[in-house]
Amino acid sequence: MTTGRIDVHSHLLPGLDDGCRTAQESVQCAKMMVAAGYTHSFCTPHVWPHLTDNTVRNIPLQTAQLQQALDLSGVRLRLIPGGEINLRPDTTETAVDELVSFGMQRKFVLIDLWAESLPPFFRPAIQWLQRQGVKVILAHPERMAAVQKQPELADTFADMGLLLQGNLQCFSDPIGSPTRRIVERYLLEGRYFLLGSDLHNLPSLPMRLEGLKRSIDLVGEETVGRLTIHNARLLLPNS
Repeated sequence: MTTGRIDVHSHLLPGLDDGCRTAQESVQCAKMMVAAGYTHSFCTPHVWPHLTDNTVRNIPLQTAQLQQALDLSGVRLRLIPGGEINLRPDTTETAVDELVSFGMQRKFVLIDLWAESLPPFFRPAIQWLQRQGVKVILAHPERMAAVQKQPELADTFADMGLLLQGNLQCFSDPIGSPTRRIVERYLLEGRYFLLGSDLHNLPSLPMRLEGLKRSIDLVGEETVGRLTIHNARLLLPNS
């Protein structure tokens, strides 16, 4: 299968979190992603303590089930399991074999954090993850209040060895809004390692895909291709 764009952040699996509600919605979203040039998508449901089904064992099973539905519908989108780990004070207590990662390969992990300022546990938790031999990718830093207050935190993240993933939807947010201001700044400054859709549902998908077009308008296809194809390939199993 030819590799086109790879979506590294999606809540495509139905019923596991605040993403797609039904398999039918997931299939419709997948069709739109294929039409936009995507050939692969990581399924990255939220990993929170209360979402007890979102585990190393269950996410691949749910991914395979949705893949079967896509195949039966003739939707040529290849799905790979993953997860979006909410960084918490107790992250360091995670059993290593329970660490949800891209392709469950324990090479790259996706984390998110919602904070007004970087909490005391942030650096120790990142360092613990890195000691497990994984590269840590911070999802949508432009949506963090801490980053909106202090965009220079990108330097701190870089010094820590963190990779950044920007959200396509933020390029469609209102002009002058904190998210759009930061996402455009970070893209122009070359801060991002990846761009992902953070797909959640059918109604919000068009603005995410419009964000893809706006990111290309901003820096060109070559740069966006690197962030959605070349770098994203590094996350694929057996890459």
